[in-house]
Amino acid sequence: MRRRSSFLPLVAALLAAGSAGLSGCRNAAEANAAPPPPIVTIANPLVQVEPGWSEESGRFEPIQAVDVRPRISGYLKSVHFRDGEFVKRGQLLFTLDPLPLQAKADRSGAEVLQADARLERARADLRRAESLHQLDAISDEELDTRKEAAAQAQAALSAAQAALRSDRLDLGYTRIYAPISGRISDRRIDAGNLVQNGETVLTQIVAVHPIHFVFAAPEALQGAPGLSHGGREVRLRVEGETGFNHPGKLDFIDNHIDGPTGALRARAVFDNPEGRFTPGQFGRVRVMTSPPAPVLLVPETAIAADQSRKFVLVVGKDNKVEMRPIELGAKVGDLRIVTKGLTQTDRIIINGQQRAMPGTAVTPQRGQIAAPTAQQG
Repeated sequence: MRRRSSFLPLVAALLAAGSAGLSGCRNAAEANAAPPPPIVTIANPLVQVEPGWSEESGRFEPIQAVDVRPRISGYLKSVHFRDGEFVKRGQLLFTLDPLPLQAKADRSGAEVLQADARLERARADLRRAESLHQLDAISDEELDTRKEAAAQAQAALSAAQAALRSDRLDLGYTRIYAPISGRISDRRIDAGNLVQNGETVLTQIVAVHPIHFVFAAPEALQGAPGLSHGGREVRLRVEGETGFNHPGKLDFIDNHIDGPTGALRARAVFDNPEGRFTPGQFGRVRVMTSPPAPVLLVPETAIAADQSRKFVLVVGKDNKVEMRPIELGAKVGDLRIVTKGLTQTDRIIINGQQRAMPGTAVTPQRGQIAAPTAQQG
């Protein structure tokens, strides 16, 4: 009985040790098992009707730009504008010293009076000569002399009158007015300086409303008929903006390709009533190149880059991830048009890309691409 009672504790200890060993093996196997595939959100590309767009860089140019120069020489007397302000056509900008030209005009006026008096005397002499000739009191030669004198007096009066008009015109040129409306530059010369007729640049005015935007025409527009007459829609984005929010019209495509750049120059016109756009400012323009047609759109967040290539992650057979190179078109709101590389049945990973590796399996969950929030984007 003593030997049996000592054997039972030993059996119990062996059973407990075996149970502990089995439990440890099960935990180790569970620890070594592969984790489940990561969860990602997938969606088919959004199909939407959109026109074809091409994005090009360019810069603003004024529709009109005028260097303000004097039409006469003289001393600058006063300046009547503030540098950089908006001016209207016909607004007084500069005044030249008018006194020398006023004196010249007064002298021309006196010469007109003298010429007029000589003409009256010559006409009176001619009338007397005609009366005497009827009485055979003077010869034909004397009558012809009187006629010639009257004609010369008439010519002298006409010359004096022309000189007076010229002097008065020069006197008017002492007041220099804005030839166009727009933003004026700074004055290039101060009052008291001598300015030369047609040579001295006093300032410059550029028209700002409307304003031109010049860019290189995309290939789809080159050779297209009737574009110089305008009407094709364009949209504009300037630095600091995220969307193409400014509508305009294509109004010109050049008739030759520029040699140094190898590009065909195109131009659009935009309203600019508040002067927000400045000549020389850079921006990007989106030009409609084809009529509306169905396109595929994917979120910008689903697009990745590998050096110069763009790609998206696609869930293929057996739920394995594939890297799909794509070619991109214009932005539409917060989406991007895909021109090549996708079909509308492809399952694009739109969320969880950081958990997906090409060649590995994932657990896809169905999602949906929302329509763009800003069509012009």
